[in-house]
Amino acid sequence: MNLLDKITMQKKPPENPPLPQLPVYWIETSDSVSRHFQFQPDGRLSIKLIDDQRSVLHRVIESFQNKFFPSGYPYSVNEGYLRYTQFRALQHFSSAALSVLSTQSLLFAAGLRPTPAQATAVSWVLKDGMQHVGKLICSNLGARMDSEPKSWRILADVLYDLGTGLEVLSPLCPQLFLEVAGLGNFAKGMAVVAARATRLPIYSSFAKEGNLSDLFAKGEAISTVFNVAGLGVGIQLASTVCSSMQGKMVVGPLLSILHVYCVIEEMRATPINTLNPQRTAMVVADFVTRGKVSSPADLRYREDLMFPGRLIPDAGNVKVGQAVHKVLTPSRLRELKDIFPEEKFLLNRRNKCTDMVLEQNASGEDALRGWLVAAYAANMENSSHESNSRVLQDAYEKMNSTYDSFLSELQLKGWHTDRFLDGTGIRFAW
Repeated sequence: MNLLDKITMQKKPPENPPLPQLPVYWIETSDSVSRHFQFQPDGRLSIKLIDDQRSVLHRVIESFQNKFFPSGYPYSVNEGYLRYTQFRALQHFSSAALSVLSTQSLLFAAGLRPTPAQATAVSWVLKDGMQHVGKLICSNLGARMDSEPKSWRILADVLYDLGTGLEVLSPLCPQLFLEVAGLGNFAKGMAVVAARATRLPIYSSFAKEGNLSDLFAKGEAISTVFNVAGLGVGIQLASTVCSSMQGKMVVGPLLSILHVYCVIEEMRATPINTLNPQRTAMVVADFVTRGKVSSPADLRYREDLMFPGRLIPDAGNVKVGQAVHKVLTPSRLRELKDIFPEEKFLLNRRNKCTDMVLEQNASGEDALRGWLVAAYAANMENSSHESNSRVLQDAYEKMNSTYDSFLSELQLKGWHTDRFLDGTGIRFAW
């Protein structure tokens, strides 16, 4: 018996006694953990972790896999990925060991004698170790970086400047060298991961003829040339204006402001063509209010890079990724399943927003359908006194009449509608 059979309200002749309501259940998946939720007939909610009888070894292996392998591994990657990863790990292991020896030798060459140099070398290595801790923590945020690569790229540069600033100020408190330099390297480690993780979606947004590698190579060439030029200017400043701490404290913030301003302008110029909550809401709002389908280039300067989670009234003030049990009651869940049969989304209108939850395998096209319904419903409520459910039903019918042309135009404009990047949003499965 499928779920629709369980939750559809069935009409019976009045002479027959009403059938007892069957339990409503679903599965929510978040951060690779699946939980079974069930509304009992009396309205109580029970939650059970699926496969809770796993052995400790199984849990450790799964935790390791979730942290260090892509979501859906091994089915989400091509053959050879495991061998590539094994040798990549060994490569980094040997490189890190060699860097310790090179650091020690450089300190010796700088005139430090063996005994103090040993302590200095250990402090230096520990300082660098904090960078790796920052990288490890930031690596767990990959899904959010997929959803908002621009915002995370800006945050990466802010973190990098913060870490560099702490290093510049370290001579003011030499007794706290390890703590200050370690914290600086921790921020820089997070910045490195965020910058590298967002590089691919940013370059992909410019690749028009499958020339991603060429774009990447040319971008690295430009970076190398201007890095070398910047090093030359930095050496000149260090020996003149910034030879004192006062000079560093004046020039440093100016360079940091220039740095962050440049990366903000870079990101504003980038036309990301994947669907996330903010871009989906903007596209739907333009279509509903002006009948226009915006391209990625049209939206690039309108995206809110500082607060990407803002709600857009013309798109229905949609909040996506909420847990089902937090936004729906059992009776409301049955009602919505009747309104949206066979759909991979559920919508619940509230006073100030619309909650939307997506099925586990929902695509960008499913999210667009739900967003369109929410936008139409918001507009209808402003000029109608009908019930919430009736408004949703009318909005759903209107969406079905306009969706095909809307989707075709979106794809012609260059949008990738095959997936929806909602970051850490919770999804459900029946």
